[in-house]
Amino acid sequence: MSENIRVGLIGYGYASKTFHAPLIAGTPGMSLAAISSSDAAKVNADWPVVPVVSEPKHLFNDPNIDLIVIPTPNDTHFPLAKAALDAGKHVVVDKPFTVTLSQARELDALARSLGRLLSVFHNRRWDSDFLTVKALIAEGTLGEIASFESHFDRFRPQVRDRWREQAGPGSGIWYDLAPHLLDQAVNLFGLPGEHDRRSGATPARRADHGLLSCHS
Repeated sequence: MSENIRVGLIGYGYASKTFHAPLIAGTPGMSLAAISSSDAAKVNADWPVVPVVSEPKHLFNDPNIDLIVIPTPNDTHFPLAKAALDAGKHVVVDKPFTVTLSQARELDALARSLGRLLSVFHNRRWDSDFLTVKALIAEGTLGEIASFESHFDRFRPQVRDRWREQAGPGSGIWYDLAPHLLDQAVNLFGLPGEHDRRSGATPARRADHGLLSCHS
C-alpha cells in the first residue's frame, strides 16, 4: 500500500455523505480517489473533483485504489466486501459487518488468506458520553461496575420509506442501532462469558424489539 491511502467509496447515501466522505478527505494520509454512485450530480455537488463511477466493480478494478469503504444497505455488505477482497483491496465495512455470523467468518477467513486488512466502522466509539464513561471506568472513579445498561429510545411511531425500516434481511432497529450498543459494551468490559437472548415478537404481533443480556 502506498504512503497515501487511496480510497474508493461505494454509494453516496446518508452514511457516505455524513460520515465517510468527510472523514476520508479530512484524514492526513488518505485521499478520496473515487465514488461509486448512480447519482453523479449529487456527488459532484459536494465533491466536484472526485471521479464518480457507475458501479462498484470499477472501483475494484482500479489499480490505483488501495482501500474500499462499504456504507451500503446491510444485505449488500457481504457480497461487496467479498468482491473487494477478491480484487486485492483492503476493506472497511460499515456496521453491522454482515447479516449473518457465517458471512462474517467467511470474510474474515478470506481476508486472512489474502493478507488484506478487513475492519468494521463503528462511529459511536467516539461519542463524548461513551468516551467519558470509558475514562471514568479506566481511572477507577466509578469503582467496581456491577451492572451496565445502555439503550436508544425512539419516539417516532411512523415507519419511513427507507431500507433501514422496511422488512428484509439486515433491516430493522436491531441491525441499525444495536451494533453500536454491543460494540460499546464490548469495548468497556470485553467479550461476555455467556448471554441470554429473547425475541420481542409474539404470534399476534411482531415488534421490532430485542433484549440481549451479557454476563462476564
